[in-house]
Amino acid sequence: MKLLKPSWVSHNGKPIFSVDIHPDGTKFATGGQGENSGKVMIWNMAPVLREEDEKNENIPKMLCQMDNHLACVNCVRWSNNGLYLASGGDDKLVMVWKRAAFIGPSTVFGSSSKLANVEQWRCVTILRNHTGDVMDVAWSPHDVWLASCSVDNTIVIWNARKFPEMVTCLRGHTGLVKGLTWDPVGKYIASQADDHSLKVWRTVDWQMEANITKPFSECGGTTHVLRLSWSPDGQYLVSAHAMNNSGPTAQIVERDGWKTNMDFVGHRKAVTVVKFNPKIFKKKQKNGSSPKPSCPYCCCAVGSKDRSLSVWLTSLKRPLVVIHDLFDKSIMDISWTLTGLGMLVCSMDGTVAYLDFSLDELGDPLNEEEKNTIHQNIYGKSLAITNTEVQLSTTIIENPEMLKYQQERQNSAQTNSGVGSTGPESSAPKLNSVMNGESLEDIRKNLLKKQVETRTADGRRRITPLCIAQLDTGDFSPALFNSVPILPSGSSMSTPLNPQLSSESSTGQVASVGLRPTPDAMLTSPPPNSTTKGLEDNNDGAKPNLLLTSASKIEPMKALDSRFTERSKATSGPASAISSTAGLIPVESRPKDSMSVLKETKTKEDTSSDSEDKMAAINKNLAFTKRKPELLMDGGEVVEKRKKGRPRKDKMAAPIAQSFTQITPPVEREPSRLPAPPAPVALLKLATPRTQKAFSVQVSMEPSVFLEVENEVSVVAGAKLSQLRCSRDGRDWNTLLPSSVVAAAGSSDVLAAACEDRMLSVFSSCGRRLLPAIQLLTPVSALHCSAHFVMVLTTGATLSVWDVHKQKALVKNESLLTILSGADTTVSQSLLTQQGVPIIGLSNGKSYCFSASLETWTLIADKSDSLVQCADFRSCLPSHDAPVSSGPLAVMQGRNLNAGRLASRLSSTPHQLQQSMTLAFLENQLVSALTLQSAQEYRYWLLIYARFLVNEGSEYRLRELCKELLGPVHKSAASSWEPATLGLHKRELLQEVLPVIGENLRFQRLFTEYQDQLELLRNK
Repeated sequence: MKLLKPSWVSHNGKPIFSVDIHPDGTKFATGGQGENSGKVMIWNMAPVLREEDEKNENIPKMLCQMDNHLACVNCVRWSNNGLYLASGGDDKLVMVWKRAAFIGPSTVFGSSSKLANVEQWRCVTILRNHTGDVMDVAWSPHDVWLASCSVDNTIVIWNARKFPEMVTCLRGHTGLVKGLTWDPVGKYIASQADDHSLKVWRTVDWQMEANITKPFSECGGTTHVLRLSWSPDGQYLVSAHAMNNSGPTAQIVERDGWKTNMDFVGHRKAVTVVKFNPKIFKKKQKNGSSPKPSCPYCCCAVGSKDRSLSVWLTSLKRPLVVIHDLFDKSIMDISWTLTGLGMLVCSMDGTVAYLDFSLDELGDPLNEEEKNTIHQNIYGKSLAITNTEVQLSTTIIENPEMLKYQQERQNSAQTNSGVGSTGPESSAPKLNSVMNGESLEDIRKNLLKKQVETRTADGRRRITPLCIAQLDTGDFSPALFNSVPILPSGSSMSTPLNPQLSSESSTGQVASVGLRPTPDAMLTSPPPNSTTKGLEDNNDGAKPNLLLTSASKIEPMKALDSRFTERSKATSGPASAISSTAGLIPVESRPKDSMSVLKETKTKEDTSSDSEDKMAAINKNLAFTKRKPELLMDGGEVVEKRKKGRPRKDKMAAPIAQSFTQITPPVEREPSRLPAPPAPVALLKLATPRTQKAFSVQVSMEPSVFLEVENEVSVVAGAKLSQLRCSRDGRDWNTLLPSSVVAAAGSSDVLAAACEDRMLSVFSSCGRRLLPAIQLLTPVSALHCSAHFVMVLTTGATLSVWDVHKQKALVKNESLLTILSGADTTVSQSLLTQQGVPIIGLSNGKSYCFSASLETWTLIADKSDSLVQCADFRSCLPSHDAPVSSGPLAVMQGRNLNAGRLASRLSSTPHQLQQSMTLAFLENQLVSALTLQSAQEYRYWLLIYARFLVNEGSEYRLRELCKELLGPVHKSAASSWEPATLGLHKRELLQEVLPVIGENLRFQRLFTEYQDQLELLRNK
């Protein structure tokens, strides 16, 4: 075991009351006392885990500080999916935080510039109901509910899917409630209070299940918190601050009958906090010895007022380790990492300690599957499928028309019980009837009625398997047992977003990493003319088999094994995996009966149950090896093969199984249109985002819009469907897409999702599809939405921007070849401004935007540009105007704009040169802002530029500027002057510039001249 006390984690010496590690293990939050407010801080975990990161100046230690709480923060807790952080404090509020899009480093209010927030976390909702200090908050499994408890003796349950909706308020304690914990199965929530009781509440009807008082009756004195904890297998609940023979203990309560026969003894003062390790462990096997069937056990940490910490294994009688005098004051909170090997402890003395255990000390953690099996055996249902959707059967129908449609729907549902509607409405009444004493057998029958039947291509019936967990009367919770079919009906299962759980999601993306297989090994072109002609004559089924024949030589297992495709990276790409081009026999030269043989093999393939998967895998191996469409080029004929898009269905009908190859007819008529082999583009592979099992993005702040993507939620007839969920101000909608979503983005107006099959879908903010699916040339590398514009950067290094409102392309497949100079230059950043201007930042420090009006790439920022570093315009910065830090230009140029940072070093530079550099730089800024259509920044730099010209006394340029802003005084047909630029009226800008000119007496003539002309125009 290693022990570390990172001294840099502190609230300036003030107490830290709570600590919690993020589910992905990359950061942790602390909550406590601020200067004169509550303070929540988010810290980087890397410097805690690795010494070299701690010493590295460039790795930030603090990520964000939030001072919104008006009084001390008592508890911080991450949601299970890692998207939200909840904090509760003495100001009676619970705040829920979410990471915001990064706008640029912002400093902590009232601090020196050193303390910059690296991440932006903003409060998305404030939960107000408690009338006293909030002591503890806890997220339920799957983040369905958030519970908070307070010194007002109540526990409030909030609907975490629809903040700030309150589900219920649990009353029953007669003292300050200081601790909460959810049962991992989701059936109970337990609370402990100063009234010497521990209460267990049911989540089905929110009534009290058990009230445990015996172990607490002798307790004297109070502790600041009573953080109790439930074991990950759900069998034990361990309390804080109990007494046994007038000695402080942590009481163990068994789930079975709420018995209190065991406790953790040994601390000299009251126990304040208990925290179970999230993992279940089994004994570590000695090398070579035969595995003994050992009982799984849990691990638990106990912290006390006596400043010491003990760690217990439920398999041992004595503690595994006890650390005395770890702190100067009482221990306040404990948090384990999700891996189960690290632990953070915080104390009232304002310090934090990190403990690092090894597998030898704790044992081997069980994986999710084994953990789910344990749950399945004990409770008759796995953790993975509990799906608590609010039942809609209780909704009152307010509109008579609606009632009519509902009845029609129910009638049709009864007649079609074979297909069965799987909406939550139809399943809810059945679940309710469980409580009305319906036998469990009936439930099972009802579930079977809901079978989903599909037909394969050859007309055979296929029943989509349902999961019917074994029903265990002992521990059966109707609210949780909604796992009817596992189709995402209206419900949203929030899968934990940790990298360990994205199982095998990397299959599809192997090819995109940049394999360039040797084209000739891949597809040796058949003899000229024969193939294509043969295909034209033979439209009766040869097409689909072209691929199948060549692929049928792969052993099926290998085609299905995703690791196989991974391995082929090392060899010369998938070329080595499938070098059997023998399958591509010219169709003409085949005997006629070989066609029927082919057809037979196809039908055989199809009927086997895993044929879809097999075909998909084979297809992945072949079609995705090079992301450009393969071209068989021979004697003026082009045979292009690409994956056909599946039909989009919003309903969950079975997509028709389709052939995976498509042969375009030979292009003989127009030889001019023959595409040359795209040689250089192949070099320009940009990185593709990794396909994740599930991910979520916040696409807009005001209103707050979140997109959640869950890939492969269900398989219907071999088609893997992905679900796109969007919640906007608490209202949700979702839609299904027929392929895995690789990237998703959105703004307050439009949302876009790009799939693995190179299809781009665009939706309105309410989920209505705005454009038919757009087929991209190559897979997507980056996707952005801003206002009503959508921008796609593909791996083939092309850029497109569409205006969704006008339904037209602003930028069309524009190649990045022009700007990607040098072999190792890649795209490091891409943006889309509110005006629909695309910006690309490169790894060499240059940033370009594509100007649609000029139809060319323009350089807008260059980190290595000497003008930037030498320009000195400190004296010209407007005093009243805060600098525009959020505009696209500022974002791309980063922080190297602190007016003349190097200028002081260049004091030896002759003034003339310095002046020319600054002038050139400011003019650059002005035209860049113009090209980016960033009105705010244009105005900002225009005023600085004017002030600089005034200070330097260059009347010639000033006059030109004023003349351009004033325009012709009399209208004439010849003038092409526009009265406004970027929506700013030029004459209004001139009015802002004139006072600046008036500051220098040399220019009073110029000032008066333009002042008079403006007056004249105004009076006209």
